Amino acid sequence: MDNMIETLAQELNVRPDHAQAVADLLDQGNTVPFIARYRKEQHGAMDDQAIRLLADRLQYLRGLEQRKAEVLAAVAAQEKLTPELESAVASAKTMAEVEDLYRPYRPKRKTRASVARERGLEPLAQALFTGKDASGKRLTLSGLQAMAEALADPEKDLPDAAAALQGAKDIVAEDFSDSAEIRKRLRENIARRGSLRSTANTEEDTVYRLYYEFQESLRRLQSHQILAMDRGEREGILRVSVEPGDWGPARMILRELDPRHPFLDLLGEVAEDAWDRLIFPSLEREVRKNLTGDACEQAIHTFALNLRPLLMQPPVRGKVTLGFDPAYRTGCKLAVVDETGKVLETAVIYPTKPHNKVEESKKVLRGLCDRHGITCIAIGNGTAGRESELFVSQFIQEYGKDVSYAVVSEAGASVYSASKLGAQEFPDYDVSLRSAVSIARRLQDPLAELVKIDPKAIGVGQYQHDMPGARLSETLDGVVEDCVNAVGVDLNTASPSLLRRVAGISPTVAQNVTVYREENGSFQTRRELLKVPKLGPKAFEQCAGFLRVPESKNVLDHTAVHPESYKAAEKLLGLCGYTLVDVGQLSELDSRLKEFGLEKAAEDCGVGLPTLRDIAAELQKPGRDPRDQLPPPLLRTDVMDISDLKPGMKLTGTVRNVVDFGAFVDIGVHQDGLVHVSQLSDRFVRRPSEVVTVGDVVDVTVLEVDEKKKRISLSMKRQEKG
Repeated sequence: MDNMIETLAQELNVRPDHAQAVADLLDQGNTVPFIARYRKEQHGAMDDQAIRLLADRLQYLRGLEQRKAEVLAAVAAQEKLTPELESAVASAKTMAEVEDLYRPYRPKRKTRASVARERGLEPLAQALFTGKDASGKRLTLSGLQAMAEALADPEKDLPDAAAALQGAKDIVAEDFSDSAEIRKRLRENIARRGSLRSTANTEEDTVYRLYYEFQESLRRLQSHQILAMDRGEREGILRVSVEPGDWGPARMILRELDPRHPFLDLLGEVAEDAWDRLIFPSLEREVRKNLTGDACEQAIHTFALNLRPLLMQPPVRGKVTLGFDPAYRTGCKLAVVDETGKVLETAVIYPTKPHNKVEESKKVLRGLCDRHGITCIAIGNGTAGRESELFVSQFIQEYGKDVSYAVVSEAGASVYSASKLGAQEFPDYDVSLRSAVSIARRLQDPLAELVKIDPKAIGVGQYQHDMPGARLSETLDGVVEDCVNAVGVDLNTASPSLLRRVAGISPTVAQNVTVYREENGSFQTRRELLKVPKLGPKAFEQCAGFLRVPESKNVLDHTAVHPESYKAAEKLLGLCGYTLVDVGQLSELDSRLKEFGLEKAAEDCGVGLPTLRDIAAELQKPGRDPRDQLPPPLLRTDVMDISDLKPGMKLTGTVRNVVDFGAFVDIGVHQDGLVHVSQLSDRFVRRPSEVVTVGDVVDVTVLEVDEKKKRISLSMKRQEKG
């Protein structure tokens, strides 16, 4: 364990005692949000993402240690374990190294080499490899030939010396293939000099045309290129292969041999055979697997980076909102929700083809706006979204009152609408009307609405459907959990979907909280949570600080101060001349605290400095929402067409998605424009996520417009005048 902690500390650039503390806290069943927020003194204030990364690496290293133990036990059972092998396995840094070392001892299916060994050709193979006979005397080619003739036996299917010698060569070839040192050298050379190549199985034009004759070095390949070729190969459109490069693998295999070896030419043939038949096919599979694995990890990382700001988009508070779910034949579904998300009225209009009932639809929309005081319209970006946006924009211009609209991603809305949860929330509405409600609520409070949907269905990433399902779910669930706990949850209004994302609350407990609320009325204190079935002291410890109880008479229940720190909070107030009545009106708290002395205050309150600072911040702004510090969504009143765009135009847009090769920006023409990574900044940008995140409002310049292909190229660089 000490070596593991040291490795973690070095890899993550943290102190060993902090890494050890996180490992211990995780082993004790603590959740990542709880550790990140309420145990800062123990781990040096690492954030939730750093703690999750440490947890992932800890799991890998523990799996590595377990595999080492299994390998050593398996070799020992064969009575072949040597001190050298034991040391090599113990010092291995990766699973690949361990498996290479185990390879010669792994039970094999029947091979040419195993058959040759059964026929008694091991001594001949040893002589071929060493160039010496059993007594250690140097052999000549004729001497080796004589040994082969002596082993010829038609009854063993060895009709002559040539057959015996071939069997010996097969044994040596397999030994070359099983050598951990040789495999390591060859693997490193492929990684350094190899490339990935794809060719087409068809002449038809497809989305994979870029890869019909494509080759890129392994070192320079981008994750989206790997995933595209993988998918094209699965669909039978592409052939993909690893090209090792021109560097003489056979010579590399024989590198340790004496150049005066009597059978160097023969061993050259063996090395060529080992490479072509055994080593390269194996390494190619390994390289492809690793490329795909790394590309998937990068894609999952990109997905997580995009999901976090999407969930943390500032809510549009205090507005009666109309959810507008576009469609053609079946009509556009409308749902009006009040400031709290309660559904007030629903309707269906037909402003799009084939019906084109534009004036009738405007009349319905005007009635809804007049009756409910609608000030904001959320339009889904799916089928017929473009026509619906034009219709709404025209209506707003004619209506003449303070109404604006925003285009909202409806990814996953249909999944939610058809789900069991959607049916439970709105049993009297059909699926399409539920989508309209979801679209409206996504604008009002993105986090509270999006937690109802499987993160994989939200659609901000690349190739998410090709990812390993369990790994993708684990990562995205972690992002959702971190976001929910960073914002905090109102215990008396939160849905079960939101509650189950709170640290320490399982789906069953979330449902029990809802049932308790229905049977007993609103929670009056945090402590009342302990009356909920199956919510014990450990779960309470994990979740209490993230749940807010606005109805509580104790103001600390409205804040992110953990119940375990209530006495410390009261003590801090007393030290600075305040009481609980003053919470939220402590403009001089920082100066008084500084005058008293932070370290002395922390000591008197019985907490560490990080916790003291967190308590002080909460007392000044109880229940503050971190999303309020971010730029609000971009609301519009008019719309442009792609034909209105001209190179050089300067526009403001919202980043909708960030991928390896750039960012897609909504500029109000329904078709998102692409800012290629090379156009994101005047400086060199390695990864787009260094510059932009989903939800950012950015200024862009139109570079190029292709109406036929519906492609818009944008730039965020400073444009030269003149």
